[in-house]
Amino acid sequence: MSIRVSSMSVLPPVRRDRIIAHLPQPFRQEAALHITNDFNNKVKTACQEQRTGTVGFKISKVIVVGDLAVGKTCLINRFCKDAFDKNYKATIGVDFEMERFEVLGVPFSLQLWDTAGQERFKCIASTYYRGAQVVVIVFDLNDIASLGHSRQWLEDALKENDPTSVQLFLVGTKKDLSSPAQYSQIEQDALRLAKEIHAEYWAVSSLTGENVREFFFRLASLAFETNVLAELEKSGSRQIGDVVRINSTSSNLWEDRGCCPAQRGTFLWLPGIYEVTFFQALGVFPSWEGFDLLCQLLTQDY
Repeated sequence: MSIRVSSMSVLPPVRRDRIIAHLPQPFRQEAALHITNDFNNKVKTACQEQRTGTVGFKISKVIVVGDLAVGKTCLINRFCKDAFDKNYKATIGVDFEMERFEVLGVPFSLQLWDTAGQERFKCIASTYYRGAQVVVIVFDLNDIASLGHSRQWLEDALKENDPTSVQLFLVGTKKDLSSPAQYSQIEQDALRLAKEIHAEYWAVSSLTGENVREFFFRLASLAFETNVLAELEKSGSRQIGDVVRINSTSSNLWEDRGCCPAQRGTFLWLPGIYEVTFFQALGVFPSWEGFDLLCQLLTQDY
């Protein structure tokens, strides 16, 4: 059974620069998760016929892991905020961003969890790994040791998830700091590892922005396609209309929680798919209780 709470009218339109009409190409064909140059025909047809399962946003949970100071936060901030902070600040526990897209005409969001690389925060960060559809393993292109540690980060992430249902990306950062010879050598090692762990490889620079937008668009597109294919597969055994619809239009509920009308939002949940939209899909919660509820939903098995 699905549960839907509808308040879509408060959601602003998706930014024009977040609209995806065609499948973005991989950084390297020899290290790509998707071997074709376009979206799956079933997905395209479903989107054209508006048969993507439910009305409203679809969402994929993305966890970003890797060693301390490899540039995880800078990577996310460059894409989400188009900003780069040269003053390094270590992530404590986890940070959270929500990025909205429109893929093939369908609203879609990436829930980006930026996890701490410090050993002392590892146990805290790992509690947020569960329920991820995408794992991004980040390493420093100028630090071969950080690439070697990628295996352990992957192992930790997969302890909390089904390895057969998670998409993997191996991302080298700080490309602007690498000499051609240094980059060529570490890239060969990274390509071998990516092939071994069945991950798609990318090299980016958060300082210059090189390949950052292309990477996240590629990630969003592949995550969306996987999401829709899973929903289409489930639709064979479940009627699309078999939904419990709950319309929440009363402002009193949110005002009692100390929320302004602009903070009202939506939880959209399907078993196994973790479809959740809320509070303009921008990560604004009406209360810490709402945040806790979201975390519970994303870490439960259905």
